[in-house]
Amino acid sequence: MKNKLFLALGASALLATSIAAAAPGDRFREKMRERMAARLQDNPQAPVTPPAQTLSYGSDRLQEIDFWKPAKASGPAPLVLFVHGGGWKRGSKDVAASRFAPAHFTGLGYAYAAINYRLVPNAKVEDQAEDVARALKALLDKAGELGIDRNRVVITGHSAGAHLVALVGTDEQYLKKAGLSFANLDGVIPNDGAAYDVPAQVAQSGNFMKPTYEQAFGTEPARQRALSPAHHAGAPNAPAFLLIHVQRKDGVEQNKGLEAALKAAGTRVERREFPGTGLQGHGEINRRLGDPEYPATGVVDAWLKGVFGS
Repeated sequence: MKNKLFLALGASALLATSIAAAAPGDRFREKMRERMAARLQDNPQAPVTPPAQTLSYGSDRLQEIDFWKPAKASGPAPLVLFVHGGGWKRGSKDVAASRFAPAHFTGLGYAYAAINYRLVPNAKVEDQAEDVARALKALLDKAGELGIDRNRVVITGHSAGAHLVALVGTDEQYLKKAGLSFANLDGVIPNDGAAYDVPAQVAQSGNFMKPTYEQAFGTEPARQRALSPAHHAGAPNAPAFLLIHVQRKDGVEQNKGLEAALKAAGTRVERREFPGTGLQGHGEINRRLGDPEYPATGVVDAWLKGVFGS
């Protein structure tokens, strides 16, 4: 019972973003949320995370990458790059990522990376999408040194991170600013996002999430559309998408909408849904990805094998 409570509180820590501005006492509450999020990662069933190599991809302290080489490699390895969630304004690669993922994906023979990015309100969502592309560019520039196969790359992210990787995978401007293009991506795995059509999501959001969406995307419909993957999903896009999600009503609707937009553009897309509701389900599909007993893990593994051809 205690573990279930920790899971629920930990998921809430990553998503309790209804306070738009810091009021007296909020700093204390945010510290408590961060502690609970960290406790969420202390899952005794998860494997020990292998040591990471930490790299910088910019001058800001948050422009940082943790990188893991594959456990065994006979040549350059495919790369899986992860982008954390946290309502665009909090979270980090240290407390908002699956502890299963580094050991799991490197055990499959892939290189794995998890990034931090600049956060709202000190940065804009546009800057965050640029950070995703810049982090990827930094890794590909060191492909020979790191043992990365530049021709086999997938980006994935959870929650706000799902939105960011979907945006980078549908609006090529962010990759181009970093000196890359859709040709540098093999696929995108957005994990339980619910902001692919931002105007629609803002319109139906309640008091809990609306301040977070408006802080991140503003109130102008034109900017909200410009930051909506579903509004950019007309061709060209990244070559392939795997949309995974649990049974949150808005998440289901948003994933179906993005799937339809990608299909209309002729982009290869697969959508898979899994059990789980509310904050706990939203957190679990991220926290347990890489756990061989969690159903999404096998789906992701099979999809990656098909995309990477190995």
